[in-house]
Amino acid sequence: MHVVVFTRSTPDTAAKVVVDDNGNVTWGDAGLVVNPWDEYALEEAILQAKSGGGKATVVAIGPEAHNDALKHSLAMGLNEAVRVEDEALDPFDSLHYATAAAGAVNKMGDVDLVIFGKESIDVGTDQHAYQTARKLGWTMLSYVSRILDVDYAAGTIRVERMLEQGKQIVTSRLPAVMTVMKDINEPRYPSFIGIRKAAKAQIPVWSLAELGVDVPAKGVEIVAYKNLPVRETECEMLEGTPQEQAAALVEKLLEEKVL
Repeated sequence: MHVVVFTRSTPDTAAKVVVDDNGNVTWGDAGLVVNPWDEYALEEAILQAKSGGGKATVVAIGPEAHNDALKHSLAMGLNEAVRVEDEALDPFDSLHYATAAAGAVNKMGDVDLVIFGKESIDVGTDQHAYQTARKLGWTMLSYVSRILDVDYAAGTIRVERMLEQGKQIVTSRLPAVMTVMKDINEPRYPSFIGIRKAAKAQIPVWSLAELGVDVPAKGVEIVAYKNLPVRETECEMLEGTPQEQAAALVEKLLEEKVL
């Protein structure tokens, strides 16, 4: 059982992200962290690889900044780490990402399961996971909240998906691609020994040529970044009894045509 999980380094969710005077996105002195959704994907990759008597490999697509996420993953217990970087890759084009991701999986050759976190918080999307599944030609299992059973001999997997209408249980043949929800597990903390071992790890970098793929023409172009407009708000405290306050509130809402 070979499980591949994808991760990336993102700004801390507590960081204040703004556009500076030069039009560049910045988050000040705040550091990068593992994409929060990926922590559950990383944990699940470790669990599934151990259960299947195999290994788990973590992959990042992009520049050296993602090495922090890869080393965090190794410290958690992932067996191997790889980063894909190439000048031809557009970091904002999800189809470029999916092309590189599928190429990395195909290069490994023996992959049974690919896991993504629900989404990437820095770009606010999950379409790269679906595009990767399409590039591979594998079944896509999204919003997985539980892996109920994996039959390694038969090459099948049964999962529970969390949908707006409720829960859905589906069975698929392997290999497959999935995105996982945060309720699927409780991510472990890296051990001290794991951190020391990961700090010394040499992470190989694969180019598109080594993957044997070419990215398509760019479908996305970033023209400029702008800060959100400042919203001016006012607060008014209503006096009187609860009944008088309610009546005054309704009157004001009617005046503002909210009701």
